[in-house]
Parts: sequence; structure tokens; C-alpha cells
Amino acid sequence: MEYDEKLARFRQGHLNPFNKQLPGGQHEQRADKEPEDLSPEDSPLDPPHQEPEFRCTERMMDLGLAEDHFSRPVGLFLASDIEQLRQAIEECKQVILELPEHSEKQKDAVVRLIHLRLKLQELKDPNEDEPNIRVLLEHRFYKEKSKSVKQSCDKCSTIIWGLIQTWYTCTGCYYRCHSKCLNLISKPCVRSKVSHQAEYELNICPETGLDSQDYRCAECRAPVSLRGVPSEARQCDYTGQYYCSNCHWNDLAVIPARVIHNWDFEPRKVSRCSMRYLTLMVSRPVLKLREINPLLFNYVEELVEIRKLRQDILLMKPYFITCKEAMEARLLLQLQDRQHFVENDEMYSLQDLVDINIGRLSCSLTEIHTLFAKHIKLDCERCQAKGFVCELCKEGDVLFPFDSHTSVCTDCSAVFHRDCYYDNSTTCPKCARLNLRKQSLFQEPSPEAEA
Repeated sequence: MEYDEKLARFRQGHLNPFNKQLPGGQHEQRADKEPEDLSPEDSPLDPPHQEPEFRCTERMMDLGLAEDHFSRPVGLFLASDIEQLRQAIEECKQVILELPEHSEKQKDAVVRLIHLRLKLQELKDPNEDEPNIRVLLEHRFYKEKSKSVKQSCDKCSTIIWGLIQTWYTCTGCYYRCHSKCLNLISKPCVRSKVSHQAEYELNICPETGLDSQDYRCAECRAPVSLRGVPSEARQCDYTGQYYCSNCHWNDLAVIPARVIHNWDFEPRKVSRCSMRYLTLMVSRPVLKLREINPLLFNYVEELVEIRKLRQDILLMKPYFITCKEAMEARLLLQLQDRQHFVENDEMYSLQDLVDINIGRLSCSLTEIHTLFAKHIKLDCERCQAKGFVCELCKEGDVLFPFDSHTSVCTDCSAVFHRDCYYDNSTTCPKCARLNLRKQSLFQEPSPEAEA
């Protein structure tokens, strides 16, 4: 009976995980038992915040104490101070090193370490203290809300853990970086360069050498060398300059100079800054091929075909501008992604040349050309009425300037059959009538006519 009574008191004082504590730190006692009845050996000597020391080793198996289920967890989960959290993280690291590898206890300790680091990051970098917009060196940074997207910081080259770190993206050049790296940025926004100076470097890899860069990175000015000491020098195939590994990630891009001069579309390694610039410039029509390399049309048949389609579309444009049905159907919006196609036939973007090389542009432009011609020649009566009849032979169907078997007078824009216009040695009949009309207007009236 005495043993059972001591066992009950021992379980109440040491093993009950739901046992409440009094304000003074004393355990609640049963009303029918006085604290004085406990012997010194049976009284709880350990304070509540320490792990209990079990002295009855011979009874551990009977009491279910083979495993420690009620000891304090590794790490101070209730710590709200940064210093306490750092101390708890160090303790948890030490415990992980001491535990057996790949054991369940070590896995639990790793999970606890992750939670502690998350809590520390929340205290160090709270989201509510970070502004949503930051303007720096013409960058316009917006705070990202996505937590699951894995990105890399363009400044420190490390991974952005969106779950625990605040990060920003520039809406102009898509520069991504941690919140802590914003004040370390030294390169202005690339979009400002695109807006002020939208042109390509048209020399193939214009290398000047590391000595012209003082053996430093062209962007961050960190020491570099070809031997990799102290840092590896990586060449950008677009600018010809050398960069460190933080500013050159071996990104691949199509080089405009190689496309124009060699019709070479093989991607080459470029720096991060060049990669962003080429990405923003890829759809801008800044390449005038007739001036840069006019011989390219002699060797690339696809370019000749695209030029003819673009010329036809420019001849169709006046029909659509004056046609009510075409304006309501918004036919010209078929080329809204390539607006320069309805403005001129000379300017090309780098994306146009890439699409020509893979055959994508020829197919899409042929479909649009067929749609436009169908509206003018078949669907719309107003547009059909604006056709021409060959004044040289006065035979055949109604002609339009974009037909393949026609020729257009450069002076009056009259349309004739191609064979008729070149075989006839006389001038354009419409131009002759216009000249006679002008002469009759400026001719002085004779005296007989006045009488």
C-alpha cells in the first residue's frame, strides 16, 4: 500500500504532462495529501523549467519511461528575441551534429531548425516594413508577392527563397534581387538605355582585351583574370568585354551582328546586362538591312519573299483605311504584334529575322496576306470598285496593285498588266492625260477665242 501511494505521488509530480503549475511554480497537490507527508526522496527537487532526473532506474520499464516524451524540445520555440533565436539555432545545430545520421531524431531536429530560422527571418525582415515600390538608378522595383517561385538574385547570384525573403523585380528590365541587395546595385536600368539609344552593336564580338579593363569586371569592377585567380573572366560575345561570374552567368542569346553579317543564329554566351538589353530590344524594328548588308537579299530567298509580302500589305493599307467594313472588322490589327509592317518595308527587328530563319514568319504573313486580298477582291464591294482596268489592252479582269501579274506606275499609281506595261513603248496613258490637263490650264487663251 505504501509503494502504490508513493507511485501515485511520483506520477502526479513528474510524469503528468497536463499537470498545471501554480503561480509560485509549485505543482498542484491532491487535497487529501499534505506536502509534509512526502519524504525527501519522493519530493520533486527539480524546478519546472529543467528536465526531471529519474532516480528510480529499476522501475523505468514499469513506468513507461524507456523514451523521453516530455523533455524540452531542442531550440527555444517561445523565444521572441533575435538573440534568443540565434542561441537556439546554434544549440539546434549542435544537436543535429551529435545525433546519428539519417535517424528520425536528426530529421526532427532539422525541421525544428527550419522553423527557428523562419522565425528569425520574420523578425529581421518583416514584410510590413518593406515598401511596395522602390525607385533606384532609374529602376522601378515592385515587391513580389509570389512565395513559391524559385529565382536567383541578379546582384549576389544566390537563390531567392520567396517563402522567407523579401525580393523585388524591376518592371523595366526585370532585374531581380533581395531586399538587402537593393542598396548595393550600381548598374542603371537597361530600359533607359533602350529608350534613349535603341541600337545594336553591329561589330562581331568587338574585343579590346583585359588590359583595357584594368583586369577588372566591366560591370562591378571586381578583379578578374583568364587564369581564374582571383575570379574567372568570362567574355560576353555581344559586347566583347569580360565579366566576373556574378555578372556573367553563361546565358545564351542570339547575337544581332552575327545574324546580319553571317546569317548565323547560333546562341552565344552573354553577360546578364547584355542578356537583359537583348531581351528588351528583340522586338524593336531598328535593323535596316538594305543599308547594313544589302547583299543579304541575294543569298537568303526567304528575305525576298517577306519583302514582297510587306510591299503588298502596304499597297492594301489605303483600301482598309477608307473602307468602313474593314475598319469595323479591324483587319489591320492582324499585324498588331508587328506594327512596323504596316508602316514601311525596310525596317526589321531581330525577332523578325529569327522567325524568318525558322519559317514561322513566312507562314503567318502569307495567311494575313490572303485574308486581306480576299476582303478587297471578293468580300467588299467598295474595295472592288477601287480596282483598275488595264488602259493599254483594255481587256481582262479588274486589276489591283498587289496582284502578282501587274505593274504599277511610279508617278500616278495606275495599274496595268505586267506584259502590257513593259511591251508598250509609250508612256503611261494616265500620266499623259494629266499632263495635257495641266497644259490646258496654264495655256493662255487666243484672241479668236476671246472674240
